[in-house]
Amino acid sequence: MTRTRGNTRPALQEAPADRLTVNGVDLVIDPSGAAIWPERRLVLVADLHLEKGSAFAAQGCLLPPYDTAATLARLETVIRAHRAERVVCLGDSFHDGDAAERLSARDREKLVSLTGRCHWTWICGNHDPAPPAQWGGQVAETLTLGPLQLRHAAETAPAAGEVSGHYHPKAAVRVRQKRISGRCAVSDGRRLILPAFGAYTGGLSVLDPAIAGFFPKSFEVRLLGRNGVFAFPKAGLVP
Repeated sequence: MTRTRGNTRPALQEAPADRLTVNGVDLVIDPSGAAIWPERRLVLVADLHLEKGSAFAAQGCLLPPYDTAATLARLETVIRAHRAERVVCLGDSFHDGDAAERLSARDREKLVSLTGRCHWTWICGNHDPAPPAQWGGQVAETLTLGPLQLRHAAETAPAAGEVSGHYHPKAAVRVRQKRISGRCAVSDGRRLILPAFGAYTGGLSVLDPAIAGFFPKSFEVRLLGRNGVFAFPKAGLVP
């Protein structure tokens, strides 16, 4: 224990930047963009957009056809690292209604393997209103786990404990005269919007009214970096 002299008080230790609390639940934001509920061995991911590359290729926009494999490999790493017992995918897991049929044999095998390891739930999204159940797991419109309400898109009315995706939030900060941007999670302590997890997903600034409107008072972001997760208040962000 550190001794102090006179009226000097010991310095308070700040919480790690990857930690946040949503409606009383302590969560960890993984650098991959997943949210972890350690107490329940739960992994939450949003917007995998599996087979987005093949969808674009069909439209004449050729992209390397490896996005699904990369996304599933990263998800497997998260599941192993956090010894997950349950996984909830918060909608838009498949890029379109035919995405599951375009999976390669190897990716199908990997997906079935992953869903077989954990209690798995597919939340319905706008890209996949009817996620295919043949690859394992259960399908739900929304899901309530303790104080958390899990859905694809945030609702207009305030919703304590809401965790969602859909908007693919990104944020930018200025550090040492250099502008740095990346995917982020955004929360005001009552609700949380997760970044897109998929390999070929873009993003929308958290300062855009479409996202900021859900947090009328203020919010913080957890910016995902190469070397970890970094916390910034709304006032510390740049356009």
